[in-house]
Amino acid sequence: MNPFEMVVLIVAITAIASIFRAKYGVTRKGETWAKPDDGDAQRLRDEIRTLKERVAVLERIATENDRGMALDREIEALRRAD
Repeated sequence: MNPFEMVVLIVAITAIASIFRAKYGVTRKGETWAKPDDGDAQRLRDEIRTLKERVAVLERIATENDRGMALDREIEALRRAD
């Protein structure tokens, strides 16, 4: 096996290991491997859901044909959501 093939093999093994770690949610904390905290994961899911809802509202505002009072109501609704 020549040195080039060895380097490519090492890089491939490292990449595959990184993919598996990401897929199964394993992170490195200090010297030990641990699963991420479920509370943090749930908080992030809730935040993502909230952001998706806000993006949907903004998309509807941007594509809406009659922009008068409906635009004002949507903007005020977003301000109250904070």
